[in-house]
Amino acid sequence: MRTRLLPLLIVLMAGVLLALGFPLAVSLAAAQQQKVVIDRIDDTARFAGLAQYVTQRPTGSRQVQKDERLATLQKQLIRYHAVYGIKAGVFYRDGDVMASTPGFEVPESGEGDEAFREALAGRGSHNPRQVWPWQNRRLYVASSVIRDGDVVAVVVTDSPTGKMRSATQDGWLVIGAGEAAAMLLAIGAALRLTGWVLRPVRVLDATTHDIATGRLKSRVAAAGGPPELRRLARSFNEMADNVQDVLEQQRAFVADASHQLRNPLAALLLRIELLALELPEGNEEIASVRTEGKRLAQVLDDLLDLALAEHAAADLRLTDIGELAAERVDAWRPLADDRGVTLSCEGLSAATAWADPVALSSALDAVIDNALKFTPAGEGVTVTVASNGSSATIVVADGGPGLTDDELERVGDRFWRSGRHQNVKGSGLGLSITRALLAAGGGSISFARNAPRGLRVTVRVP
Repeated sequence: MRTRLLPLLIVLMAGVLLALGFPLAVSLAAAQQQKVVIDRIDDTARFAGLAQYVTQRPTGSRQVQKDERLATLQKQLIRYHAVYGIKAGVFYRDGDVMASTPGFEVPESGEGDEAFREALAGRGSHNPRQVWPWQNRRLYVASSVIRDGDVVAVVVTDSPTGKMRSATQDGWLVIGAGEAAAMLLAIGAALRLTGWVLRPVRVLDATTHDIATGRLKSRVAAAGGPPELRRLARSFNEMADNVQDVLEQQRAFVADASHQLRNPLAALLLRIELLALELPEGNEEIASVRTEGKRLAQVLDDLLDLALAEHAAADLRLTDIGELAAERVDAWRPLADDRGVTLSCEGLSAATAWADPVALSSALDAVIDNALKFTPAGEGVTVTVASNGSSATIVVADGGPGLTDDELERVGDRFWRSGRHQNVKGSGLGLSITRALLAAGGGSISFARNAPRGLRVTVRVP
């Protein structure tokens, strides 16, 4: 969940920072250009003030006076260009040069021509089009030279934009650094926020897994997080307590009922035996009653074993699965030989796993007994030990009739037996006891078809 929630928060915060950063960058560029434009407007206004007394081309006796004023204007323009590197010129309405820096003429097109025409119309120079750091353009500003209310000339400045673009770029770098720092802080805050929100969820998930694998005493530890999740943790603990109480009551009932019924059943079987002494030998009815009584006794014993298996805690330890499997195969081989069934152990001779040796031995006994019970003479039962590093498996494959797909879905349920095997001795609880013994230690049991026929039972332990 964190891998899905964290990118969402980061994208949202990045969007907010970009939404703030772009307008700020544009505003900074506009402010830098506005500063330059205002400075150029002041310069053109000063030159316009000097040029308003030489707006007429010099003629006759006023030639000397006008030459002195023109010479002063020309010196100011040359000095201005030498100090600031900005070209400037004063032009009559027809475009003739009154005075200018060397080589500067009225722009014939583009932004310079637009600025000249606006000043010529008496509107003054407006804010030029924005110059961005990647655009190597020049900045034109023009002002009108007015005398007696008429525009008689125009002052035009042609400014390089290198320093302005560098200043804008430096400002953008500062904004970018601030955005990056803010993004790092936002990511840190998102990590803390998601950790704070999801910590109770992780604890709840781990506890749920523990309970699902048989560790019913696991509970959600007190942790931080939103109040809603803390309430959920308390509610989950209450639910787990109630479920555990119900299961304990069920187990206690099964154990007590099994234990309490054993004595009356034993007395009943004894009376049946006494009654059998008074009946003719070989009486079919008494034999049937005796068989059903023994079957009922076996069911009660299996119920008690199931209750104990579900209630007892596993004594987990490092166990050599290969050695344990070989030992159980040797223990069952005499019975297999007596029934004409070949029982063999294959695979790894040594495989370490984390298991309860007693519980695993009991589980293997139940599985091997079941395999021998349904395997006809002349067929074989194979016990194979394997390991993949994370878990160890013991596979018991028999050559019996096997199970159908519907039967495979129900095998291992309590008291379930295939309709084809109702006459085979058993209570239908053996595999349920095996599953309970394995689950207590974190193991599992699964069933599948064996090729070409039979059943394949896989016991898996960590």
